[in-house]
Amino acid sequence: MKKIVSTTNAPAAIGPYSQAVIINNMVYTSGVIPINPEDGTIVEGDIKKQAERVLKSLSALLKDSGSDLTKVVKTTVFIKNMEDFPTINEVYASYFTENYPARSCVEVARLPKDVLIEVEAVAYL
Repeated sequence: MKKIVSTTNAPAAIGPYSQAVIINNMVYTSGVIPINPEDGTIVEGDIKKQAERVLKSLSALLKDSGSDLTKVVKTTVFIKNMEDFPTINEVYASYFTENYPARSCVEVARLPKDVLIEVEAVAYL
């Protein structure tokens, strides 16, 4: 049975999609961008600040789904500039500290709201 996850601890959906979906004891998140869930504003600043906001929100979304970062099996990281890859890795490593999930990281031409990073994840419950 499919369960839709909705939480105020991560950015609200900005289109016709769910923040996360649970099916067969797996959580599939939508892409999370650096929006402050408290007031809906985009986090201003460099890639480090935006990456920290994204991973903090992703962690909250997983928690409210009944999972957590230690149960993530795959992430996809979309970035505006591949030159930011080392900084993103630094921030990423502070959230994923062992038994790292599989990951893809791709540079894209543009992201929603012109942010610098978007991350989606698949985790188990």
